[in-house]
Amino acid sequence: MPSDATNTPDIPPGYRALLRNREFAGLYAGFTLTVGASTLSGFALGTLVDRSTGSPFLTAVSMYGATFATVLGATTLMSVADGSRPRRTLVALQAVALAGACAQAVPGMPLAARFGLLLLLGFFQSLNTGTRMGLLAEAVPASAYVPARSLMNITAGGTSVLGFALGAVLLRHLTPQGLFLAAAGLTAAALTVTAATVRERSIRPPRRPGLRETWTTNGALLSRGGPRALLLNLWVPNGLIVGCEALFIPYAQQDAGLLLATASGGMLLGDLTVGRLLSAEWRRRCAFPLRLLLAAPYLLFALHPPTPVAAVAVFLASAGFAATLPLQERLLALTPEQVRGQVQGVESAGRMTWQGIGAAVAGGTAQFLSPTVTITALAAVSVCVTIASRPYVNRTRPLKVAPGSERR
Repeated sequence: MPSDATNTPDIPPGYRALLRNREFAGLYAGFTLTVGASTLSGFALGTLVDRSTGSPFLTAVSMYGATFATVLGATTLMSVADGSRPRRTLVALQAVALAGACAQAVPGMPLAARFGLLLLLGFFQSLNTGTRMGLLAEAVPASAYVPARSLMNITAGGTSVLGFALGAVLLRHLTPQGLFLAAAGLTAAALTVTAATVRERSIRPPRRPGLRETWTTNGALLSRGGPRALLLNLWVPNGLIVGCEALFIPYAQQDAGLLLATASGGMLLGDLTVGRLLSAEWRRRCAFPLRLLLAAPYLLFALHPPTPVAAVAVFLASAGFAATLPLQERLLALTPEQVRGQVQGVESAGRMTWQGIGAAVAGGTAQFLSPTVTITALAAVSVCVTIASRPYVNRTRPLKVAPGSERR
């Protein structure tokens, strides 16, 4: 039965309270299972490519190349995230993901076909994210949106770590095709949970999603200084610092694992603090300092500090990733209900794409400059972007959608 947003229970912004909301719990469980499936599938494909080619570049692309396909979804068909039947769309996209996981498990498939399938699934995954986040904004009240995103961020990071660890263990007993089948099982579970718990929403006006609709909304989104500045702050500094992290191995060699672990710990602390402990007013106030914190500690790398000092700097800097939460909250507040899914899908796809760009830029620059110089330079650029865009972020105004796009 269709539901009305006014019937959504007033949930306090706590994790336990959120999980008592059946619809959020379903979206959360489906998201967690999808992340786990994606991690196992990426690990399996990376292992398969490494064994077949021995190429570090192709192995890295096979594991993370799908992020570049998300921008195609954001610029073409992301408007499907705001269709009048989002539950049906989400279930259909989960079914596509299940078919893709099963297809990757087929033995003997040429690598070119596997890469093509990887990009295709990345495209549909971006639509899946936009649809899921649009439903999330309707399933929980505005006061619970940041804790909900915080819990999903924390879970995504933990699930990825566990997924890689589990994949390494399973590969001692299974072939990469066996991992693909395990990923397919998790995807099937996500599909089942989503279908059983998520409801259709009645507040959405009838629309005709398509290329024109996507371009119209994206044009409105990017033509206004405020939303554009928010997206810039959500994408570029984040991506540049991911580029710094991509250089931990050439920078620290055998101590790179410590830096990666402290980065994960800092992200966890930041998301817990901002998402669970800060009020909406304090989140707004902390957005700019957190974005500076994301990059400023990396400037210490210019002095090539000893590993313990570098680890502390990385831990503090990674807590700054939590600036994403108040910026996402502000972007949601500026977005009309009828295009929330598309806008959040564009934000997520752009952030993932910039992470890939940051890693590529860092790797390419470090070929000519030292990792130390590259890390310092990326951090300095991140600080400059944050400071230069601050006045525009503070002048944000609501996004307006053309009247013809509201109802059809």
